Amino acid sequence: MKILVMGAAGMIGRKLIERLLSVGTLRGEKIAAIHGFDVVEGTFNQDADIDVTVSAGDISDAATVDALVADQPDIIFHLAAIVSGEAEADFEKGYRVNFVGTQNLFDAIIARRDYHPRVVYASSIAVFGAPFPEIIEDDFHLTPLTSYGTQKAIGEMLLADYTRKGHMDGIGLRFPTIVVRPGKPNLAASGFFSNIIREPLAGQSAVLPVGEDVMHWMASPRSAVNFCIHAAEIDGETVGPRRNLTMPGLAITVGEMIEALERLAGAKTAGLIERKSDDVISGIVANWPRNFVATRAESLGFASEKSFDDIIRAHVEDELDGVWPEA
Repeated sequence: MKILVMGAAGMIGRKLIERLLSVGTLRGEKIAAIHGFDVVEGTFNQDADIDVTVSAGDISDAATVDALVADQPDIIFHLAAIVSGEAEADFEKGYRVNFVGTQNLFDAIIARRDYHPRVVYASSIAVFGAPFPEIIEDDFHLTPLTSYGTQKAIGEMLLADYTRKGHMDGIGLRFPTIVVRPGKPNLAASGFFSNIIREPLAGQSAVLPVGEDVMHWMASPRSAVNFCIHAAEIDGETVGPRRNLTMPGLAITVGEMIEALERLAGAKTAGLIERKSDDVISGIVANWPRNFVATRAESLGFASEKSFDDIIRAHVEDELDGVWPEA
C-alpha cells in the first residue's frame, strides 16, 4: 500500500505519519511507502521497514500536485491548508491554497483513468455559521461566515461530487478545534484554546483574548489522528452518499478548561493565564459553532474524549513525557 500525506509537516500530518510508521499497516495491508508533502520538508523516524520520502512545494501549483499523484497512492490524506486566522488576513492566499490547491488534487486524480483512491479530506466545523441552534445536528446547513469556512465548504462539495461521479472515494472530516496543539503558537484564530493550556504547563504565561463564557467544540491530537485512520479504513458503502461528517468532540467553555487545568496542575499553573481582550479574535470566534451532536460519525465508529481532563492528560503524556509542573 502506498500513502500520500499532504500537509505532512503540520501537527496532525506529522503525528499521523508517526502512527502509520508505528503500526505498519492500514486497511489490513502492509504499508510499503509513505510520501509526505508540505511547504517545507518534514522529518520522520525512518527505522520502520517502510519507504518514507518527503518533498516540499506549493499546493496551488497544478504541476506540483499532479506529480504527487503520478504513482497513484492508494490512500491520500489531504491535510494541507492555510489556517483560519491567516486565511482571513490574506484573502487571496487563503483561496489559492485552500480552494485552488484542493481542486488541483481532485483534478489530478480525475485525470488518471481507472484510478480511484480513498481521499481523506480535513474540513472544519468552520463550515457552519451563525445563527446556531443550541445544539447543531448533522443536517444543519453550511453557512460559513469566514473565508476559511467558505473554502472548506467548497472543498466538501467538490469531494462529495467527485465521489458521486465515481472519480474517487472521498471522506470529509469536519474537525473540532484540536487542543492541546504542541509546539509554538500558529496563526489560527483558535490558537488561544491551546495556548492557555500548553504555555502554563510549560511554566510560561499565556494570553486569553476572549471571555471565559466562550464555548467551543474540541478534541485532542490523538483523536484527530484516530479520525484520519478510521476514515481511511471505513467502508464507503456504509458511509453512503453524504460523505462529509462532523467529528465527535467535547463542548466546553474556556472557564471549564481553566478549571480543569487548575484541578490537574494547580492554581499556580492556572494563574499564568492573563486575560487580555482582543476584539478581532472575539469577533471571529463569535461566528463559530459551539456544540454538536455527531450522531452519524459516532454511529460509524468515530470517537473522541469525554472530558477535558482527558485532553490535558493526553498532552502531558504525549508531549511532556508525563511530567507535570510543580504545584
